[in-house]
Formats: sequence, structure tokens, C-alpha cells
Amino acid sequence: FGNDLSTLPNFPAEIRAPAGTLPGVSSFQLHFADHDILTPGDAPNVLVAMNPAALKANIGDLPRGAEIIVNTDEFTKRALQKVGYEASPLEDGSLDGYSLHPVPLTTLTVQALKEF
Repeated sequence: FGNDLSTLPNFPAEIRAPAGTLPGVSSFQLHFADHDILTPGDAPNVLVAMNPAALKANIGDLPRGAEIIVNTDEFTKRALQKVGYEASPLEDGSLDGYSLHPVPLTTLTVQALKEF
């Protein structure tokens, strides 16, 4: 189709940080376009947040109006407290400037693989 693709992993120095905490958040950029991509990373316009830590660590990189896909299964009270959220950002209006897509990704994955 003539599209170009570039990937860029981002692994934190704190690779042994406790799961679900901000220092241990890693990310992966996927940049695709209908023209040549000349840089490995760019300002993202879609964020897939697998947990509250990933949302909090990366939300600052998104412009207002960007798309945010969140794994709602991981937005538990304990996970939210680990990263300092007093209330769920999915419900408190703090993400109103974005296009939010809440999806139970873990539940959907388990259901898809239940026969295995």
C-alpha cells in the first residue's frame, strides 16, 4: 500500500520496579504513515494505557483531543492508589479533553483464549 512503518521501544532504567508503579512503566511507539518516516519517534496521537501507571506516565505526551484506549480491567482501587490517583481518571472528568475508549482488554483476552 506504500505505507511506512517505524517502531521505537522505551524501556525504563528501573527495570526491577514494582509492577504497576510509575518508575517501571515502559512504552512502545508505533509510527505509521502514507509517507516516509524520517524519525524513530514522534508526538503520539493515540495512547493505549494497559494500566493506570501507563496512563499517568504518558498522558503528558498527548495533545488535547487525542485518542486514549484504556484497559479498564486494570483500573482497580489498589492500582490507582499505587500511582497517586485519588479517584479514577476514567470517571472524574480529567480526561474530558480526550477521546476516551474504555475497553476490558484483559477480560476479552481471557474469553478469547478460554478454550486453550
